[in-house]
Formats: sequence, structure tokens, C-alpha cells
Amino acid sequence: MSHGWGYAATNGPDKWGENFPIANGPRQSPIDIVPGETAFDAALKALTLKYDPSTSIDILNNGHSVQVTFADDTDSSTLTGGPISGKYRLKQFHFHWGASDDKGSEHTVAGTKYPAELHLVHWNTKYPSFGDAASQGDGLAVVGVFLEIGADNPQLQKLLDAFDGIKAKSTQTSFANYDPSTLLPGCLDYWTYDGSLTTPPLLESVTWIVCKESISVSPAQMGKFRSLLFSGDGEAPCCMMDNYRPPQPLKGRKVRASFK
Repeated sequence: MSHGWGYAATNGPDKWGENFPIANGPRQSPIDIVPGETAFDAALKALTLKYDPSTSIDILNNGHSVQVTFADDTDSSTLTGGPISGKYRLKQFHFHWGASDDKGSEHTVAGTKYPAELHLVHWNTKYPSFGDAASQGDGLAVVGVFLEIGADNPQLQKLLDAFDGIKAKSTQTSFANYDPSTLLPGCLDYWTYDGSLTTPPLLESVTWIVCKESISVSPAQMGKFRSLLFSGDGEAPCCMMDNYRPPQPLKGRKVRASFK
């Protein structure tokens, strides 16, 4: 919990620059993606996500989000292709969401906010570990998936059912045999740009891959996300919501599209 950052008025995104000056750097994330201003790049490859459910270890409330962690000591769960070269291993996935269904995503599309966004975090195996990769310009690749209000999503349900065991901050429970590829949209067309982590330390090491197509989530399922707590056991309960950073200035970066 470096410097006690969070999402409240006192320690939220507006204040992160005080302890993390890179917050105002040249390649910060998230951004507003304006489809009319993106460039189709025929050289962009299709994404290949090969996930092994047996690498899923546990699910955790880290006080900022809910995170599912994966064993990353072998190439069992990997991302290749797309805008990246080499092989990236899945480390974890987590979500960002709002207090209501009209906001919550970190990336926006032409100003449109979604109720939640899933981030699948991978690291470049040319570096010895996730920690080493996290500070390199090409160290991380994060796949972002928007959640859009619609039908109940059965693939999310196994995840949501585990939330009862991790309500409070710093609680975790084992979460075996989960296949994260079930959370991907049917079409993997994407936008890509060079960016950063969206939480402190805000390192500018992320190749962002944001899926054009969203997955569905029902209003009741969104309610389950908001039942988690920012607060720990014994603290005054504080519901986890609005744990997203608003879009940052593009500062001349190009956003490429894998589709016309």
C-alpha cells in the first residue's frame, strides 16, 4: 500500500502525482479512444490467448480491486501476436467499476463510459520476472475488455460467487481451475497504444490492447461487485466502487486499430 493511495477525494487519482510524478508523464493510461481518430494498421496480427485453467491460483481483495492471480512460472497461460513480439505470460486479471451503471470503465470510447472494465495483465518473458518487466517500456501487455449492461453473464458467475469469501480488504481465497478466456468477447478486434499502469506506481511499461467488442453483465451482477469493501475487517465498512482512473491526455500518441 505505497503512500496509501486510493480512490477517495483525499488520496484519489487527482492526488497521485504528488507521490508518483510519472502521473503526468508522456504515456499515461487510460485514454479516451476516438474511433474516427484511430488508424487501421494492416500489420497488426490477430491476438492469440492460450490460457490453462490449472494455472489459476487465488482470488483476492487487495483493497483497490478484486484480482485473480495465476501461476506464471511456465508458459502455460500466454498472450502472443497482436501488436507485441515475443511471448507474454498471464500474471493476474482484475476489474474497475463504478458506483452506478453509467460509469466505471477506465478507457472510454468517444467519451462513452461502460459500467466496468476487465484487465488481463501479462509480462514479457524476455525479462526474468513480472517485477523486472514492470519497469521496461515493452515489459507488460494488458488486454482490456469492457463490460456492458445486458443479460446475466454465466462466465462471470463463478467469479462473483467467490466474492462472499473476500468481502474485506486483504482477504483471499483459493480459486482453482478458472479459464479466463471465457471472459473474452467473441470477436477479438482491438485498439492498441503505448501506455501505463492505471494504478500507482503508474509505470509507463504497458502495451494496451483494448477489445472493441464488450461482454455482457447484468445490473444484479454489477451490484455484486459493489458489495466488496475497500475497508478491512474491523474498519467502518466502505463499499468498493468508482475504483477507476479517468482518461489521461494522449500527448501525441497514435492509437492503432486491428480492424477497418
